[in-house]
Amino acid sequence: MTVRLPLPDGSTRAYTPRTEPLAPSGGTGPLTSRTVFSAAHVVADPYADTTPDYPAAVDWDATLAFRRHLWSHGLGVAEAMDTAQRGMGLDWTGAAELIRRSAAEAKAVGGRIACGVGTDQLTAPADLAGVRKAYEEQLSLVEETGSQAILMASRALAAAADGPDDYLDLYGHLLRQASEPVVLHWLGPMFDPALEGYWGSADLDAATETFLDVIAAHPDKVDGIKVSLLDARREVELRRRLPDGVRCYTGDDFHYPELIAGDEQGFSHALLGIFDPLAPLAAAAVRTLDTGDVAGFRAVLDPTVELSRHLFETPTRFYKTGVVLLAWLAGHQDHFTMVGGLHSARSLPHLARAYELADGLGLFPDPALAESRMRSLLTVHGVPQ
Repeated sequence: MTVRLPLPDGSTRAYTPRTEPLAPSGGTGPLTSRTVFSAAHVVADPYADTTPDYPAAVDWDATLAFRRHLWSHGLGVAEAMDTAQRGMGLDWTGAAELIRRSAAEAKAVGGRIACGVGTDQLTAPADLAGVRKAYEEQLSLVEETGSQAILMASRALAAAADGPDDYLDLYGHLLRQASEPVVLHWLGPMFDPALEGYWGSADLDAATETFLDVIAAHPDKVDGIKVSLLDARREVELRRRLPDGVRCYTGDDFHYPELIAGDEQGFSHALLGIFDPLAPLAAAAVRTLDTGDVAGFRAVLDPTVELSRHLFETPTRFYKTGVVLLAWLAGHQDHFTMVGGLHSARSLPHLARAYELADGLGLFPDPALAESRMRSLLTVHGVPQ
């Protein structure tokens, strides 16, 4: 049978879904050649009587079950990042509860976890002292859970800072008090427009120098950096300048196969939102890379880039909608609902194309279930089947 998929011009076309289920990932246990995190989404509670103006209602059972799915494939979980809708439906109270619950689950199953530390409890403009206090509160909570900290870029800091020195001072203060090495996160404005000019300059070359100065002053407190600028050349140049022992975790959802594979001068580890829907294929690819088979790694992961580029197309910050759609179609949750109402943030043709690309990759453990659910979504939106 075929599915009628909508096109942007108002027409439809027939698509024949695949029938074979997802191939197994080819192993269990830890990945050895790269450290790989998936930035995981949260599952909304569809029965909650709430609105985008109210605090998020989370289905904790389904949310934690999805993290167990990621750990089962050998991936680490990057918790409470922007994929979890920090600042886009999930407030700090919800994020704090997510961190506590996920950290406890990680301990119970032996999963690797790192958690986002930001300043999103600030609901009004703050001065630098207020920004620092907010960061400290979140850092303390993450460390209390036993999780690794990821110092995320802060909208409040971007608004309060007058230049590079403010970033050097504030990050230096946080790194000195961190009990364990952290991951520094540079999130570009394509993911969050409020972060334009981060590190004290809209000139990326100047911003890079400030970023490197922060790391150079505290290399023992920086496990690695996560770079989300969607600029492969800049990431390669940056990772070649890192101090020994400081890792680069790619956050580039456009160029991740080549960046993870690396070159004669090094490679990137991974902390990626796209590895939420791609977990089985990502794990299979890295296990192939673990054997030294770079060509085999690329053969598995390169075909996924078209889907990733589609999900992360402009406006990039709404990529979460496609991620959650695919989780629903894959059977990881029972509904296509998002906190903050963001299931409406992408068009129906965009979602239909996401389904087609994911189905073509064999991402769905049960293709018939995915087809049935996609058909129901299309029918609700008036697309004749």
